[in-house]
Parts: sequence; structure tokens; C-alpha cells
Amino acid sequence: MIAKAKARFVRIAPRKVRLVTSLIKGKSVQEALAFLSGTHKRAAQVIDKLLRSAVANAKQKGFENENLFISKVYADDGVTWKRSRAASFGRANRINKRTAHITVELDRKETANKVTPPLKTLHKEKEVKKAVVKKKKVAVRKAKADKVRR
Repeated sequence: MIAKAKARFVRIAPRKVRLVTSLIKGKSVQEALAFLSGTHKRAAQVIDKLLRSAVANAKQKGFENENLFISKVYADDGVTWKRSRAASFGRANRINKRTAHITVELDRKETANKVTPPLKTLHKEKEVKKAVVKKKKVAVRKAKADKVRR
């Protein structure tokens, strides 16, 4: 994580914010800003402002805008404001006004490439694990067969 920005108690339901955050996760900063400017959701304006804040935080630390991408972006539940509304027969219905805590984390592209191992090594590791599991299963079967014979 290079830079981070949080917006807390944003007066939008987190479910609606997650629709936008899922679309920009993993994209470069330029792509995400272009995408957010063309998105017609209210959450896009808040995330755009938050993303620009995270970029400014990265510039304060001395990183350039071109190498940055969004490593994490998520929306958590905030405080829910409870309100009531008059209903029929003198009753009251509850209205929940939800808030969200939105977090954006930026990282460099070079560090992201170093973290992911090559696909060949992943396939080899999976094959080795499968072979070990097969050997254990065969050993268990042989042990059960020996017990049955005795």
C-alpha cells in the first residue's frame, strides 16, 4: 500500500457504493478517473473525490500518478440513522437511513507484478499437493484392507 484515503459517514447505502467500487477495483488511476467521470451514479462522485485524495496523498509521499493503480477499494457499513414515518391505524414504520465508510488504497504496478508468482509454479504446486493427497488416500485404503483381512 502506497497511499490510502477514507471517507466516513457518507450518506449513501453501502450496497449502492459497492456497485461502483467493484467496477474500478484493480484498474490504473487514470482509467478509474475516466470511468468514474462517465458513470451516472451518485456514489461515483464520492469515490472520484476520494480517489483524487488518495492520489494527492501518494504525491505527498513522492510517488508519480502514472505508476499507481487501485489495489483495494471497499465500502463498509456505517452508522444507520433510524427514523420513523406515520402509518395507518396510528402505527409508525421505521425508515433506516444508511451510511457508508469508503476506503481506497493505491499501490505501484511494479510491486503488484512481483507479488504474483508465475503460472507454471502454481501448476506445479497444485500437482505436488494432489500427489501427496493421493498417496495418503492409498495408504489409508491399504491400512483398512489389512485390518479387514486380520
